Amino acid sequence: MSLYLYDTAARDLREFVPLEQGKVGMYICGLTTQGTPHIGHLRFAVAFDILRRWLEYGHGYEVTMVRNVTDIDDKILRRSAENDAPWWAWSYAHERETTAALDTLGIAPPTYEPRATGHITEMVELMDTLVGRGHAYAASDGSGDVYFDVRSFPEYGALTRQSIDDMEAAADADPRGKKDPRDFALWKGHKDGEPETASWPTPYGRGRPGWHLECSAMARKYLGDTFDIHGGGVDLRFPHHENEQAQSRAAGLGFARYWMHNAWLTAAGEKMSKSLGNGMTVEEITKVARPLAVRYYIGASHYRSTLEYQPSSLTEAETAVTRIEGFLERAGGRALREEPLLPVTELPGGFAAAMDDDLGVAGALAVVHDTVRAGNSALDSGDTGAARLAARQVLAMTSVLGVDPYDPVWQGGATADSGLEGALDALVQERLAARAAARADRDFATADAIRDSLTAAGVAVEDTPSGARWSLARHADDHKD
Repeated sequence: MSLYLYDTAARDLREFVPLEQGKVGMYICGLTTQGTPHIGHLRFAVAFDILRRWLEYGHGYEVTMVRNVTDIDDKILRRSAENDAPWWAWSYAHERETTAALDTLGIAPPTYEPRATGHITEMVELMDTLVGRGHAYAASDGSGDVYFDVRSFPEYGALTRQSIDDMEAAADADPRGKKDPRDFALWKGHKDGEPETASWPTPYGRGRPGWHLECSAMARKYLGDTFDIHGGGVDLRFPHHENEQAQSRAAGLGFARYWMHNAWLTAAGEKMSKSLGNGMTVEEITKVARPLAVRYYIGASHYRSTLEYQPSSLTEAETAVTRIEGFLERAGGRALREEPLLPVTELPGGFAAAMDDDLGVAGALAVVHDTVRAGNSALDSGDTGAARLAARQVLAMTSVLGVDPYDPVWQGGATADSGLEGALDALVQERLAARAAARADRDFATADAIRDSLTAAGVAVEDTPSGARWSLARHADDHKD
């Protein structure tokens, strides 16, 4: 089947056809390392991680994923000064925090993760091209600022379908040196009071890059003049992505062929942010729920739908994950993952159909849970062949969605854990056998006492037509301090 993606620029679903057969180039705007990231910041990473996985597994593409680090920016300079820290130390500390948060949620590392400060040369070259082509100019006030001339480029506003005259003034630099208040900064001249280390020499004077210039230069270096997909949060459509597209195309580059944007994660109806006091860091929220459940929750809704956080959200996600884990344990456990993933052609048809329809994750998860139910029914009826196939299908589908319970990313020591699980299983099975013998002898007091002792130890026992099965019980306070 063909993959269809919603292209923000076209405002419609478009069949995805890559620029180069068998390969996909994708650029995702990463985070500005000004502070500790919260789960609202990371929704973009989960959404595009799922896209990448489906491109690779579902369609066999070789994906080059670029996710940048904005490590120089007005906010970084301001926050570092407020905390009496060197801007580069402040930025690097929060880059490490961001990486740890992404790892915690099972986000696969990008192919390349360029820092803005490592690509100043490419930015200056792109800026020189724009000046030479008549689309940019040095500020008339001698500040060292360089601006993109929005009225020199007739396509400006095409991405968000706005008229220049309806746009607000660009608030990224002093308007005194601009020809038009909507002109945006490609380069910001060094100012008194700013660290000298936060500036680089150019023909226009010392300074640092504007945010928009950074991404255009880095995307070009790693993906070429034209590439397939550019993604990011919906709040980046304007001005950031509009400006990226304008400056790149004005420089003669094809730039992105498809634009994709994920919606916000909100709390109490408002975008999750530190300024609202509703930001939840990954470190904090994983005290309430397992990282696997947090990942499941963030990725369970369609990426273009606003995701509203509620107190019950993580409980529901934990329940769903536990249901999947319970079936997989019954069907063979961790040993199932030692086999190759099933090819996509052997998955339930509804899964691929949902994913090919603009990453319909909600529909895909419905297929996962239908398969879990069918697999449990097969086990109950003694059809181990059907149950094993269902388990392998579930493993493949959850792998695509980044919520495979047996992925080593969730285990933190998979080899040791596997050995402990084997020992635990042997001990529990011995107790279950004793319980079954007691029940056969109609010694229900002993049978109940065995079950009670297992429950007290955190082992949940469920009686089924095919015999008793066990799992580790999970309580609401398991992950609290």
